[in-house]
Amino acid sequence: MKILVLNGVNLNMFGKRDPAQYGTITLSEINDRLVALGQELGVAVENFQTNFEGEMCERIHRAHAEGVDAVLINAGAWTHYSYGIRDALAILKAPIYEVHMSNIHAREAFRHHSVIAEIARGQIAGFGVDSYLLALRAAVSQARAS
Repeated sequence: MKILVLNGVNLNMFGKRDPAQYGTITLSEINDRLVALGQELGVAVENFQTNFEGEMCERIHRAHAEGVDAVLINAGAWTHYSYGIRDALAILKAPIYEVHMSNIHAREAFRHHSVIAEIARGQIAGFGVDSYLLALRAAVSQARAS
């Protein structure tokens, strides 16, 4: 089983960006924890991050061709307005799990709306790095149940 984890714009700055919202963990540390949990669960985890919207769409298109089993995505600010990324995700046959380190519903009003939510199997927000780990566990559990 292969799980693809996608991280969007500015998320390479975890650990430096707004520690009150995101803590001090880096994206590299998050990726390491996801890979380790994947090994524990017996699945392959691939991590990808970009600050370029077209590059994110291209990676999603490749995921479709590769037949990944699930996608976890923290699109960052693209969550709230990128119909291009939303439409690329909609092509996938695999379930999509939306992830956010912070509780987007308790922040600025523009962050309350997600263009991805309606095509996602679920959304996990507000638990820091545990949001990613919970999403990975959910994806694996649901894939094995189906």
